[in-house]
Amino acid sequence: MKLAHIFEKLVGHELGIRVTAYDGSSAGPADADYGLHLKNPRGTTYLVTAPGDLGLARAYVSGDLDLVGSHPGDPYATLQALAGDLKFTKPGPLELAQMARDIGVEHFKPIAPPPQESLPKWRRFAEGLRHSKERDAEAISYHYDVSNRFYELVLGESMTYTCAVYPTEDATLEQAQENKYRLIFDKLRLQPGDRLLDIGCGWGGMVRYAARRGVHTLGVTLSQEQAQWAQAAIVAEGLSEFAEVRHSDYRDVPESGFDAVSSIGLTEHIGVANYPKYFTFMRDKVRPGGMILNHCITRPDNRHKSKAGPFIERYVFPDGELTGAGTIISKMQDVPNLEVIHEENFRIHYAMTLRDWNANLVKNWDEAVAEVGEGTARQWGLYMAGCRIGFERDIVQLHHALATRLDEDGAQTLPLRPWWDA
Repeated sequence: MKLAHIFEKLVGHELGIRVTAYDGSSAGPADADYGLHLKNPRGTTYLVTAPGDLGLARAYVSGDLDLVGSHPGDPYATLQALAGDLKFTKPGPLELAQMARDIGVEHFKPIAPPPQESLPKWRRFAEGLRHSKERDAEAISYHYDVSNRFYELVLGESMTYTCAVYPTEDATLEQAQENKYRLIFDKLRLQPGDRLLDIGCGWGGMVRYAARRGVHTLGVTLSQEQAQWAQAAIVAEGLSEFAEVRHSDYRDVPESGFDAVSSIGLTEHIGVANYPKYFTFMRDKVRPGGMILNHCITRPDNRHKSKAGPFIERYVFPDGELTGAGTIISKMQDVPNLEVIHEENFRIHYAMTLRDWNANLVKNWDEAVAEVGEGTARQWGLYMAGCRIGFERDIVQLHHALATRLDEDGAQTLPLRPWWDA
């Protein structure tokens, strides 16, 4: 049996895509605009030893499998076509035996994954227990200490690696990121002279935005490269009087009495079991009457498991966990004297943000490959395009939850209606 037909058996019949392989075989419609091309035997081994999205990712990142019809910096169109076709099935013993005879038993012997792949969870215990400070630092370093220059090429001038908020459908990525910071700043009711703590601050976008408006802002990040880049940007803008970014675990921040705390894209790394301590930490860091905003990726419901799938776990966010917005809000509500006052979903905005990041990667593809290598560049193109589909299809969402710390008697003096411009 030819390779393309074996692959067809793994992913389902009546494909709307075209599958071709290095042995000259093919399956699926000859006139299909999109498809898969298996380039060499190593790709076959990746696919049969890890059936599903992990095997596909290994073969693709290593350059052994091409997504036909799209640029590797933005394989969205091909992934979108594949998404309706790929329904992986686990072959039975007889089918596996037949496949082994057809393609050779040597392909069923696992080989080393691409160097971009992180260790499986069971091998990361040497770095500490899940969500210990040591293991969190290692997970953050894996994802964020890739290359500041690479992130500049993908994220653009704002160096903001979180969902933007588009004021209009034709707004640029930079306009949308500036608008996101404006929205969070306004929701937190910040005024000149106030103090803001931004945990998981990335390259300091929110820190600098607030500092430019006279707010004394402390940002913390577990990524050393982010902290160095952010501190240099603070100095370059002449914001040192108002802004500081520390290379630190948020749990090690000793200061308190802040007027507001923002968490923009950190909750995904915290672990659901740690939410009570996490939200208690934020409450304890703000003064009574202070504001808290939590911005994070969520699942569309509160029923499914929180752990990430194999591709996301190994290639994107090791130890990452997602849950529904309802779970997040309930955990916030369970913290004494913390009142949730507003929530909203920016799911479509994140799909648009990912679209624009992919476009940046395509535009800067040659320099990106020169900076981090083709495998890492392909990994990021695949990840961002796949996540875009996830947001478009309501597989994942992005939510803001806004809360305030009440006085001990439960009093609060906020305006009766939302005070910010949506």
